[in-house]
Amino acid sequence: MGSIWKSQIEMPEFQSVEGNKKTDVLIIGGGMAGILCAYFLQKAGVDYMLVEKDRICAGVTKNTTAKITAQHRLIYRKLMKKAGEEKARLYFEANQDAVNTYFELCKGIQCDLERKTAFVYSVDDRKKLEEEADALSRIGVNKIGVNTRFTEKTELPFQIAGAIGLENQAQFHPLKFVSEIAKGLRIYENTFVKEFAEQKAVTEKGDIIFQKAIITTHFPIDNKHGMYFLKMYQDRSYVIALEYAKQMKGMYIDEAKTGKSFRSYRDLLLVGGGSHRTGKDGGKWDELREFARNYYPDAKERFSWATQDCMTLDEIPYIGTYSKRLGYCYVATGFNKWGMTSSMAAAKVLTDLVLEKENMYAEIFSPSRSIWTPQLAVNSFEAAKGLVTLSPKRCPHMGCALKWNPTERTWDCPCHGSRFDEEGKVKDNPANGNLE
Repeated sequence: MGSIWKSQIEMPEFQSVEGNKKTDVLIIGGGMAGILCAYFLQKAGVDYMLVEKDRICAGVTKNTTAKITAQHRLIYRKLMKKAGEEKARLYFEANQDAVNTYFELCKGIQCDLERKTAFVYSVDDRKKLEEEADALSRIGVNKIGVNTRFTEKTELPFQIAGAIGLENQAQFHPLKFVSEIAKGLRIYENTFVKEFAEQKAVTEKGDIIFQKAIITTHFPIDNKHGMYFLKMYQDRSYVIALEYAKQMKGMYIDEAKTGKSFRSYRDLLLVGGGSHRTGKDGGKWDELREFARNYYPDAKERFSWATQDCMTLDEIPYIGTYSKRLGYCYVATGFNKWGMTSSMAAAKVLTDLVLEKENMYAEIFSPSRSIWTPQLAVNSFEAAKGLVTLSPKRCPHMGCALKWNPTERTWDCPCHGSRFDEEGKVKDNPANGNLE
């Protein structure tokens, strides 16, 4: 049926690149992160241009649940243990600053922005929630104007061990927002970068010479630097929009990765879940529809869609210099299912880096931080397994065996998340070409 956001608005159209071009900063990728980078660079008076291989926000952005929040499941208790109180505090500040920036930019824009309390709940583990509440208290979120509260009573249709609510968060209509801020930006659509060389991008209709580049293509397009093919995997998740289901005043997400997500939009309840590593088996829409039959028997499904997220080794996005050897190139990727907030945080950090300004949050998100985590071993194993597995179809990205997905009728790569339709046309990167 497709995303509810796409069904309600026609996005502005932009011309494609014709002939050779020259710019100080080239942005590759026209999702939310790329658009926001363009917006802030234009405000700063920087010479830039943005190129998108298809239409702006036609990929992951249109499939978001559009929660704008610094509450990223139980991230703060983990950061406290792994990185310490200071980094946990900075991570919160960077994301809450992103939330507050949306509040400012949305003034005067009809994008259905609503201030909400974001809840993370647990069905059976109160201790985890208490640890998260303690972490939030220790980093002083209330001093930044954000109150938290613990509760056992929620709007959820099932019993839980408890939930932590983070106030002063938000939800909105992402495409209504983008359709306004994109006006007047130097955007080129239907412009595919087929080759990325040193300070030159080769497109089908001309070369683009640049001084600096920002890569916001969901999964980074350059495979030779930064080791992103080992530092990330992709996770697929699903959403159904229900009519005649009880509306919720707050936004909710299970602390368990296999749990459910909830938010309302007008007279619809959006229920998310069924997630799995791309190319693996998972609950998909069947899980959500079974849930709806059990808890909302009178509801009617109006929309259904799926999305795909880049997941990092430590649950923190990679935002900053692409790699040591590509010092003129910057990247924003690995948003770990928090794409709206992370896109804003990334745009603000990258704008400062392009302008050679100090940014107090840059170190937290640095792509060059340590990769030695248990997830690295999992990613390495899946990549090796994909290379030796027999399959009639192989991914042009790095040669991994593709797996047929009968639900969506696509060929999916368990190694790095590329997806192709029945005819072999690429649907999701990092693969940048069709199947032969």
